[in-house]
Amino acid sequence: MNIDLTGRTALVTGSTAGIGLTTAETLARAGATVIVNGRDEGRVKSTVDKLAAGGARVRGVAADVGTEEGANALLTAEPEVDILVNNAGIFAPQDVFEIPDSEWLRFFEVNVLSGVRLARHHTPRMVERGWGRVIFVSSESAVQTPTEMVHYGMTKTAQLAVARGMAQSVAGTGVTVNSVLPGPTLTPGVEEFISGLNGSDVPFEEAERRFMAKDRPTSLLRRLIRPQEVANMITYVASDLASATTGGALRVDGGVATAIIP
Repeated sequence: MNIDLTGRTALVTGSTAGIGLTTAETLARAGATVIVNGRDEGRVKSTVDKLAAGGARVRGVAADVGTEEGANALLTAEPEVDILVNNAGIFAPQDVFEIPDSEWLRFFEVNVLSGVRLARHHTPRMVERGWGRVIFVSSESAVQTPTEMVHYGMTKTAQLAVARGMAQSVAGTGVTVNSVLPGPTLTPGVEEFISGLNGSDVPFEEAERRFMAKDRPTSLLRRLIRPQEVANMITYVASDLASATTGGALRVDGGVATAIIP
């Protein structure tokens, strides 16, 4: 299969590191013009420079999409895109009975409302043009709630409902809306999280093995997923090849979720 996104413009939120950065790189290699987004202007600029040096057609917007003001700033700067990848998100472990209201609200605003705000603007414009791709980067935590961060799992489940409802609302238009569900993935944030569980004196390879054996024992992959493996799925869903895939929750979780379907 040849994925060709030449002539398409793709916005990837939270794309200065991890899954977002690798997705931006992969979409660019497929021919798309990519808009990099992150909260820090310096990191956005360095990411744009890095991708441009590799031949990508790329530009960047520094904006915190976890706030209404930041989302509006991004929409003002880039009002028209063909592919929207809602990747920005946060996670942190905390006992469910100790999570204050402020954290429940913060997680919901960053992980859910950021994508709602951007999709609410871009999806109708995609419908007018007769083609578009909206992708919510959810998690296996959407269907298998992690005990150590229930507030995170709640937001990932909410993304599935939002994506499915939006897909139903644009049925038959040439626009698709889907969720992609990565499992535990080797991003800088996850690496820090796992190292914190085991202590800095434990080599990361051993910390990864312990984490997968103890905390994610249902994994069929028996290792952390690599960002490129997730980016490959996102890029496929963003392409013409996925024209019959909409309203779906597509797992790239290494088999961590035990349900046969989400």
